Amino acid sequence: MKEQMGTRSPAPEIADAAVPAAANPDADAIRRSQSDPEAFVTIFDRHFEPIHRYLHRRVGRDLADELASETFAQAYRRRSTFEPLSESALPWLYGIAANLVRRHRRTETRRLRAYARTGVDESVELDVPGVVDRVDAGTLAASLAAALASLSADDRETVSLIAFAELTYGEVGLALGIPSGTVGSRMNRIRSRLAAHLPSDLRALREETS
Repeated sequence: MKEQMGTRSPAPEIADAAVPAAANPDADAIRRSQSDPEAFVTIFDRHFEPIHRYLHRRVGRDLADELASETFAQAYRRRSTFEPLSESALPWLYGIAANLVRRHRRTETRRLRAYARTGVDESVELDVPGVVDRVDAGTLAASLAAALASLSADDRETVSLIAFAELTYGEVGLALGIPSGTVGSRMNRIRSRLAAHLPSDLRALREETS
């Protein structure tokens, strides 16, 4: 098996009814893996690429390789705790990956500050403009990377899951174990903070068109 494959339990406010197994092949594969560990390879094959891409954008290629492997190792070890609250295991996996990134927050902060200083993304995949586009904060100036670097761990996790993983507010809630309303509140705060770092002329234009 591809190496022995944490997660946070979802908050009570977001613990909806489980998705029927017929509509949830991921849940079926994880259930079968309880007695047949090889069945978990299906989860690895199906979701490794998006998890690795998300981690690559946050911490760079080399560390992404390590953290992606650890994400699936933790998922495998904790597969008995998986709750099929969506049609895919991806929110659960993203939650594990985001938690691992917290241990390397300094690495991510350093990359963002380097982007802010030079306008050059050392990994090519940082894609800071994608963050701004996804949170509707207007045209990106390199200075916005500094704003991202200054965000709290919770806020950076939230915006990264929306911008890089393209999760909905509900899926981010499942990933982080928080109500979707909390995700919305965080995003309102993040939008304001990022928009404040726009050059004055662009900020004025955004206000006129909003």
